[in-house]
Amino acid sequence: MTDARQGLSGLLDTEAIRKDFPILDRTVHDGKKIVYLDSAATSQKPRQVLDALNEYYERHNANVHRGVYTIAEEATALYEGARDKVAAFINAPSRNEVIFTKNASESLNLVANMLGWADEPYRVDSDTEIVTTEMEHHSNIVPWQLLSQRTGAKLKWFGITDDGRLDLSDIDEIITEKTKIVSFTLVSNIMGTINPVEKIIRRAQQVGALVCIDASQAAPHMVLDVQALQADFVAFTGHKMVGPTGIGVLWGRQELLEDLPPFLGGGEMIETVSMHSSTYAPAPHKFEAGTPPIAQAVGLGAAVDYLSAIGMENIHRHEQAITEYAVKRLLEVPDLRIIGPATAEDRGATISFTLGDIHPHDVGQVLDELGIAVRVGHHCARPVCLRYGIPATTRASFYLYSTPAEVDALVDGLEHVRNFFG
Repeated sequence: MTDARQGLSGLLDTEAIRKDFPILDRTVHDGKKIVYLDSAATSQKPRQVLDALNEYYERHNANVHRGVYTIAEEATALYEGARDKVAAFINAPSRNEVIFTKNASESLNLVANMLGWADEPYRVDSDTEIVTTEMEHHSNIVPWQLLSQRTGAKLKWFGITDDGRLDLSDIDEIITEKTKIVSFTLVSNIMGTINPVEKIIRRAQQVGALVCIDASQAAPHMVLDVQALQADFVAFTGHKMVGPTGIGVLWGRQELLEDLPPFLGGGEMIETVSMHSSTYAPAPHKFEAGTPPIAQAVGLGAAVDYLSAIGMENIHRHEQAITEYAVKRLLEVPDLRIIGPATAEDRGATISFTLGDIHPHDVGQVLDELGIAVRVGHHCARPVCLRYGIPATTRASFYLYSTPAEVDALVDGLEHVRNFFG
């Protein structure tokens, strides 16, 4: 196995990177060093992010946009500075297009609710259609179901092929002149599939539909350029990209954010208020009611700094090499079936699989006894499991700190699982 690992190209200096992540030195179960293979659920955090959070709370903690005293102005500068960092990270044309939410789920719900309350030409109603895919995280299915139930709009979706790709053979029948919004994931959180964004967006633009992209599994792992994507909205979350929990992002085209109504009402999102009516602040504050996730935004800004210093192109190359190696090694395991693309081509650093008739929860428990942390279940993507006739999967997901040795540990652990269950 050593020779195969040495043949990998494009790997980062993981020995140096791992020193930034204190939790990776943890041991569990009588001294077994943790092998963390669940970054698709949440990434670990480097000292640089942890230090930024502590520094904020220890020296700058105050509410933003309100106080004229020193630390309040410092807090505001740090919070809005994080917005600048995120805007640069995703190549947004304007910082005012970056809205802070508490997670990607809230970002997607924000879009769905805006369209439900909007005036023409954006309004979703009983004469219109909503399009998503069978591949989505529940956070990109349930909001559209709720909108469909509330407005009477028809919900349609693309299916999945046997090899884990979107079936776009009927794209002209799925996306029609009645379609108001097409919302889909850039990278599948369960199968790792990277979807053909250009083809879907091109068809949506032909019929005048808006496009919303769930980039939760893309933003941490590859260059995310919202101008190049040509979508109308892009959602992602901080905790999957070495940032803290409690902070998400919605990017939207400025002209849309100006025209669409707010989702939540309260402090900060207003311009004037009387007992009869209110007017709203310009975007992004129009969509950030109440005290925002200040410390979390500061932490996200530090995460963006950390990832940018390493380089998203370098992170992507590293993950491609790790994923290619992992696919090859996992296919050597008897009775193992990869759910989704069984090649490293056009896929992210997430691999879901079944192991014979051993239930994924049993696989996960035995691996945990060896110190190996994987995800088990339907991964908030139950329609995918239904599509393939399985109750759940075991999911291994990799990141910039993942190593070939951890892939080997997983494969050895799966052999132990097979022996354990006879």
